[in-house]
Amino acid sequence: MDELLAELASLDDPKVRAVNERHGDDHGVNLTKLRAVAKRLKTQQDLAIALWATGDSAARLLSLLICRPKAFEQDQLDTMLRHAATPKVQDWLVNYVVKKNPAAENLRVLWFSDPDPVVASAGWALTVDRIAKQPDGLDLPGLLNVIESDMKDAPERLQWAMNHCLAQIGIEHSEYRERAVTIGERLEVLKDYPTAPNCTSPYAPTWIAEMVRRRDMV
Repeated sequence: MDELLAELASLDDPKVRAVNERHGDDHGVNLTKLRAVAKRLKTQQDLAIALWATGDSAARLLSLLICRPKAFEQDQLDTMLRHAATPKVQDWLVNYVVKKNPAAENLRVLWFSDPDPVVASAGWALTVDRIAKQPDGLDLPGLLNVIESDMKDAPERLQWAMNHCLAQIGIEHSEYRERAVTIGERLEVLKDYPTAPNCTSPYAPTWIAEMVRRRDMV
């Protein structure tokens, strides 16, 4: 364990850390190199739990790569999410672990309306996944109502998750596409977000149009 933590420390790159800090993260390990370490270690649930317990973000990211997602109890994942601390750790926890766990739907419901906007953003992220893969039972008009009333003034991480939800509804469900685009145009959330060449803007109307265009080309 000590040798592994020392290896992670040796991989810390000040330039990578500086870039990550601009996004609210606090580690400096190149993620490609981190994945190489995980590939070498393979799945080790006990080690994953020990790495998470260190509280170090790089160690926690590694733990999420070598854990067994289905081995966690719902209460464990709830506690982990509430102490994830940084955006990248939360994102990997939700996408690499929670989505593969049998308690994913229970946690989606639990987190969705949590008073902590960071926790709520995880609930919205899981809702995005359901919109794409298993929308039956979701109140899509109701989701659009909440987005329309709350997204403009939501804290950043929650706003991003709600915006993704808005775009996903517009992309996946043609019957709600016009309304999703109209909401995006009126709220103008992320309209001026700097987007690299050949990347799709996170501005929902643009995002929806581009994804639908690509789908129609197939």
